[in-house]
Amino acid sequence: MNDLTLNYLTAPLRVLRMLAVDFPDLPAVHVHVSPIYPDRLELALHHDIAGFEAWRAALAISPDAVTGHVQGDGTTLCLEAAIEYAGAMVYLVGYAPVTLPSSATERPGVAEAVPVGVSP
Repeated sequence: MNDLTLNYLTAPLRVLRMLAVDFPDLPAVHVHVSPIYPDRLELALHHDIAGFEAWRAALAISPDAVTGHVQGDGTTLCLEAAIEYAGAMVYLVGYAPVTLPSSATERPGVAEAVPVGVSP
């Protein structure tokens, strides 16, 4: 057993409480807080890029600060952004399935990542 107490996680838990009060109408997220990163709050959305965008805007994260990559053998788009918010680093992560545009299926061996619901 370690000697850490819940007080060790004050910063991310305070931010989570603030976000719940300030943005009650935003989509629900998966929340991760860990004593390994005591000043970090991770908010993840699965299958919901629109929800990711709503959270990004609410947290005032610039669209230019968002990074993205494809994982899971090209089946999952992952968007990530981070911002310091009220004393904690908030990491926002969004996952969505990837589909191939019709032009990629017409060119065997060529694939482009396009999230569901977004035109190529």
